[in-house]
Amino acid sequence: MQVQHLFYSTDADRSTLFRRITPTQPQREQQQERWQDLRDYLVDDLGEATGYRISSWLQGSYKFGTQIRPARKGDEFDIDLGIYFNWAGGPDTTGEDPTDLKDRVQRSIRRYAEEAQDDVKEVVEPAKERCSRIRFSGDFHIDVPTYHLDPDRDARDLATETLGWEVSDPKQLWVWFQNQFAEEDTAQVRRLIRYVKMWAALKLPQRPASVLLTVLAAQAYMPLRADQVTTDDLGLRNLADAILQRLTWQTAVPNPVNPTENLNRLSPGDHAAFLEGLRRLIHIADAALAAHTEQETALIWTEAFDAFFPAPVAAPVGNALVPVAFDPQVEVQARPGNSQAVFAGTNRIGPIPKDCTITFTLINANHLPAGAQVRWFVRNEGEEAELTNDLGHVAGQGTFATEHSAYQGTHHMDVVIISALGAVLGFRRVPVQITGIPMPRRNTSRPGYRRFAAKR
Repeated sequence: MQVQHLFYSTDADRSTLFRRITPTQPQREQQQERWQDLRDYLVDDLGEATGYRISSWLQGSYKFGTQIRPARKGDEFDIDLGIYFNWAGGPDTTGEDPTDLKDRVQRSIRRYAEEAQDDVKEVVEPAKERCSRIRFSGDFHIDVPTYHLDPDRDARDLATETLGWEVSDPKQLWVWFQNQFAEEDTAQVRRLIRYVKMWAALKLPQRPASVLLTVLAAQAYMPLRADQVTTDDLGLRNLADAILQRLTWQTAVPNPVNPTENLNRLSPGDHAAFLEGLRRLIHIADAALAAHTEQETALIWTEAFDAFFPAPVAAPVGNALVPVAFDPQVEVQARPGNSQAVFAGTNRIGPIPKDCTITFTLINANHLPAGAQVRWFVRNEGEEAELTNDLGHVAGQGTFATEHSAYQGTHHMDVVIISALGAVLGFRRVPVQITGIPMPRRNTSRPGYRRFAAKR
């Protein structure tokens, strides 16, 4: 069954895969404010220090409009901001050493960090081979590569730490991407790239470079017929198949604007894992598209996107899907970390305060079909969870799971029963209603906070 509305909807309030993997408007605004502030500082500071005209160019997923939310709590959004030293001729015309220019940029970033201590977490030391990195509060970092630009030729060269000047032109790659698709297709292409990037981040042992996934997806999309991309779920299936066929016969992926550069820098083992992952993704997509109900389809797609895929709409009676081969019954207990109180419920719990340890137990586990697996998924909602990039995670397998309460609002623990052959046997949503006020600590009036996150 096709479920376009679970992948993407024009209704901004609807929970979709696209919405759950995309930064929120406040997050985008925060990132924009910070990169613009950093850019203005570097352009002025480096221009004054060197006498060169300094310019900048955003690149990478932020520029392409394909940025995704961090796949795991603690990971960061990534922004790439190129800084360009302008002079006529080639990079060697003035005798400037690329390492020296990189060092100048690194020192300028340090000076900026000293003036923006309230927002900056750290300047990563030492600088990376091809860029400097500065980390900000709000779970994002900005990578700053250093370039030479010859304005007359519109030619660029990247300064590296140990490899000298390297031919690299991010602007031409962006122009190439912009010119590949009809205007009405561009939005879908960007969504499909986001889906592929999130799937890779969640399911592959070594995540391929963003530029590699972008070029592969863009080139795979171009020859697809209109009837192969009528919905995002069907389009993702056919896009993955096209990428698999290409990489099976040709490992190298030339840069479209610099054919001498191979964008596929995966090791042979990681390349093989990429191909096997694509086969698994296609299998999941085929099973989801062949499913008979929206609920089953959504649960199958969860195998590819974990808790980022929106949960199926539960049947109105008891929050259990009907008909089912197995109807999970879940006992829930919540214990505040600073109190002897115990909150309890069956198939739901709340309201409970923040800072609770919550245990979910499948109480009819003795009736599970032979060979069945029990899988738990946390799905968080709301502004607090979005701002901390904790919209959910796999909570484990087995007959019980343990979590912590953190974010105000109603969140969910979803339990899925899977047969030995991978078929969905049962599902239940367990609402967890959390108040914005933690339980007062004993002997103190000061509240404590923890997040609704996997137990470590």
